[in-house]
Amino acid sequence: MNEFFNTTFPGAVIPAEALAAIRDRYLKAWSELQTQAQEGTLEPPQDRRFRDSSWASNPAFLTIAHGYLLGAQALEEMVDAAQVDESTRERLRFNVMQWTEAISPTNFLLTNPQAQQEAIDTQGQSIAKGLQQLFSDMQKGRMSQTDESAFSVGENVAITPGQVVYENPLMQLIQYAPQTEHVYARPLLIVPPCINKYYILDLQENNSFVRYAVEQGFTVFLVSWRNPLPQDTDNIQQASWGDYLQHGVLTAIDVVREISGQEQINTLGFCVGGTMLASALAIAKASGHQPAHSLTLLTSLLDFTQAGVLDVFVDDKHAQLRDMQLGSGGLMSARELATTFSFLRPGELVWNYVSSNYLMGKTPPAFDLLYWNSDGTNLPGPFFAWYFRNTYLENKLAQPGGVVVDGLPVDLTTLDMPAYIYASQQDHIVPWKGAYDSMRLLTGPRRFVLGASGHIAGVINHPSRQRRCYWQHADVPDLAPGSPVPEAQQWFANTTEYAGSWWPDWAAWLASYSGQEILSSDQLGSETFPPIEAAPGRYVRVRAV
Repeated sequence: MNEFFNTTFPGAVIPAEALAAIRDRYLKAWSELQTQAQEGTLEPPQDRRFRDSSWASNPAFLTIAHGYLLGAQALEEMVDAAQVDESTRERLRFNVMQWTEAISPTNFLLTNPQAQQEAIDTQGQSIAKGLQQLFSDMQKGRMSQTDESAFSVGENVAITPGQVVYENPLMQLIQYAPQTEHVYARPLLIVPPCINKYYILDLQENNSFVRYAVEQGFTVFLVSWRNPLPQDTDNIQQASWGDYLQHGVLTAIDVVREISGQEQINTLGFCVGGTMLASALAIAKASGHQPAHSLTLLTSLLDFTQAGVLDVFVDDKHAQLRDMQLGSGGLMSARELATTFSFLRPGELVWNYVSSNYLMGKTPPAFDLLYWNSDGTNLPGPFFAWYFRNTYLENKLAQPGGVVVDGLPVDLTTLDMPAYIYASQQDHIVPWKGAYDSMRLLTGPRRFVLGASGHIAGVINHPSRQRRCYWQHADVPDLAPGSPVPEAQQWFANTTEYAGSWWPDWAAWLASYSGQEILSSDQLGSETFPPIEAAPGRYVRVRAV
């Protein structure tokens, strides 16, 4: 095992006494395991991969399962004992996790009794179907995580009624039709991430964040980013971070202001969309404008000091490679992005499907969220290369004036509008303490809310489902301008846990910044920006190659 470490990470030395202690614990546990197997007292492990009765009913396979878990545990202990800096330790931990997940006995027909039993029960049809699904996925270039035939954009996902009221080469702007007699005068603009399709916020009626916002009386606009393709002949493959801010976010803001007749609007950014939105508003402030009356950030990073598991990919050599490959043009493919994110949780998003789809010939069930996950977007190379270097590697957005876009400094500390900052407790992409650090950059009234679950499931939590919970300060929920920002753990220690969705809390907060209520109108757009086509529009329907 020590050779594995030395080969994978030269210099990852484990002290001899620590290695001996790990070896002794492993050998003792292995001896006890064999004794229990011989006596017939060996219990199935708690690991979900080995829950099927086929493991418990066969001592040989049960011993294999336990032996695998013992080995994985020993490798994890070696990571903890290695004499390396914490950054290297995290990379080592990530690599070991990839390796141990890949060699699980559930991933191979010869060591998976459940797959063998399925083959017997179906007279080999499960193997034939599994091979068929494997070849189909190889042709698609990606693994099927859901029954994609069950969904169609605009038919049973992305179905909230509305109209595209503006478009340019980077984005379409959707205005949603009101569903209440009265609406708030000040509209809401939603900026989703361009790394994914927007309809994660508008899946189906019972889990659509967009529809919920409309039902609360908000006039909702949303940016639908274009999905650039290799065959596109315009300049989309040369689009930069500045292009997305100026011609994407700020242009959308101007159109919403014109259509609504409001000098200021409410704004919301999700994930990378939040990073882009805050950056764009800082540019506007540098030019003497403040078009946003409020700012909502959902699982977004402004300070990338605590960037989570993605840090394992971040170093100067990787940034130089991306600069060379993509800095002048080209595309960061949706396929590569999807593969990267899947291997952040390989047990759930990769090897689970190897076992189920290919070894047992199961068709994955229809699940709207996983359909969206399979519908990725390409990114313009210069945009991605700039974003990777200036945020994850150099963290320049957190430095006032550390980034200059079109001659204007980006200083996030100038954003003094009321801000609602949401994070998810188990988010592995945007760790909640990293999202909390936005509290130190923004300077207006700030409300921080922590929800249960992960990056997506924590956000998409409709109140009607009465699931999960969130944490908030009961007595003083908003941090006043100029107030000292407590440490994240100190903030959490003083919170109250509330059952259910955080959405009503956000809706009540936003209503207080949305002005008076006025009669709603069926007329969408304006004379200057008339409707172009019905939502969800053309851009969101384009699938990456």
